[in-house]
Amino acid sequence: MPNSALREPSATSRRPARPGGDTPHDRAASAAAFVRKYRWLILLGLITAAIMEVLDTTIVNVALPQMAGNLGATQEEIGWVATGYILSNVIFLPMTAFFAARFGRQRYLTVSIAVFVIASFFCGTSHSLIELVLWRIVQGAGGAALLSTAQATLRQIFTREEQALVQSVFMLGIIVAPTLGPTLGGWITDNYTWNWCFFINIPIGIVSMFLVSTFLHDSPDVKAKRGTVDWTGIGLLTVGVGGLQYVLEEGNSKDWFSDNTILRLAILSGVCLITMVWWELSKRNKHPVVDFRVLQNRTLAASIFLFITLGFGLYGGVFLFPMFAQGILRMTPTETGLAMLPGGVATGVSALLCGWMLKGSKPLMDPRVLIACGIAFFSFSMWRMGHLTTVAGEVDVRNALLIRGFGLGLLFVPINNVAYASLEPSEAQQAAGLISLARQLGGSFGIALLANYVSKHTQYHRADLVSDLAVGNLGVTARLDMLTKGMVARGMDPFTAHNAALKILNGQVDMQSSMLSFNDSWIFVLIVFVCVSPAILVLRRPKSHAGMPAEAH
Repeated sequence: MPNSALREPSATSRRPARPGGDTPHDRAASAAAFVRKYRWLILLGLITAAIMEVLDTTIVNVALPQMAGNLGATQEEIGWVATGYILSNVIFLPMTAFFAARFGRQRYLTVSIAVFVIASFFCGTSHSLIELVLWRIVQGAGGAALLSTAQATLRQIFTREEQALVQSVFMLGIIVAPTLGPTLGGWITDNYTWNWCFFINIPIGIVSMFLVSTFLHDSPDVKAKRGTVDWTGIGLLTVGVGGLQYVLEEGNSKDWFSDNTILRLAILSGVCLITMVWWELSKRNKHPVVDFRVLQNRTLAASIFLFITLGFGLYGGVFLFPMFAQGILRMTPTETGLAMLPGGVATGVSALLCGWMLKGSKPLMDPRVLIACGIAFFSFSMWRMGHLTTVAGEVDVRNALLIRGFGLGLLFVPINNVAYASLEPSEAQQAAGLISLARQLGGSFGIALLANYVSKHTQYHRADLVSDLAVGNLGVTARLDMLTKGMVARGMDPFTAHNAALKILNGQVDMQSSMLSFNDSWIFVLIVFVCVSPAILVLRRPKSHAGMPAEAH
């Protein structure tokens, strides 16, 4: 959305407004100069809001068992605390451009932060599962703008030379926050109560809201858009995206399409999404809630495809590793989070490194080369994870996660740079919503597919291992004799000792089958990244004059 207050003033508008000047040009120049002066404070407000929003997608995961116990909910019921938030978030993400254009960017961001903070307070004070899920849905709706609208705003208030550094700092928060979520959530759960997972948002949100509402001004000469609301598009989007997210979240626990509800929702979601795309592109729709025409830009389309894959790898990895660490390596939630912490630091280092190499009108490195390097680092880390054993040490895990984290930083920042550099200013907000949606849906696909993959491959490997435990197998007989003698030495009678030895052997088979399924899952993620890597060839190198969309105003 063109916004003269959110751009670097032109050569003529840099002159101070004449005393007493009250023309539209003077007011616009004054607003632009004000925003330009306080742009770093605006960045602080927007990045803290974004970190707060992304953090809430993972911080509650480790606290779910404690929530279930306190609220008297089953494991399946308490899962809606996470599902409700993500469902609401993905529904509103594509509509952020519509809301920003209709109500004004500054007003929409301020209200969204306020809604998020209020919902966080009521989440922390909830005394029933229904109450908690309801406020999580409200929280997800408020959080949608804290990513896409915030990022589009940064594209317009900073100069071309500053964009690489600014966007790397902003992306740093988005990438690192999901990794730090389990660490912070585990520490809070072990030392306090689950309520504080929500209460910590309140002071951060208040500071963010103050900075945004005080220093981010919309241009006086840009009026919020009025006109017919695309209720048909909103309805199709809500049912289509909401149904798809529900299928992805609940499909594995309900055995996918063998469950009638999942099957019907999958069909309904597919029909609604196809109809929505047709309706949004129809010439009869004068005010589409989602403008898919921006996808005619091949660089943006390829970037969104890559962001889906990155969401798959980022959120899928955050989902897989705690299961592996706590189930195989017997780590506590806090230890699991601390093991992931160095990887988050590595992501921050590589993100800032990318910002330095891509800054200015003549970047030191082609972003496509950085993307290729990122895929190489990430794939190598998946190869390392795919060859771990049940006796893996902390060093083995930490080194693999360090490489993974460094690769993520080399991926997110350059892809983000390439995607936005190819856009017109009026397309930035719409593209930001689609990019955030792609990352979130990629994560949902990753979690759903990997959960099913681990489950199925555990069964497969167990059946394969059990087939070798024949009665006449000398190795099995020797192991049972050894275990039985060990139990007898502890004071058991021979019969009880033999049964205990069988249980121990069964546990070892379960452990090995789980380990092999995790190995397969890491290799599966590797294969996905390798298969999508040719999309790099579709990307165009940013032109030196296209570094900042706002300059095209």
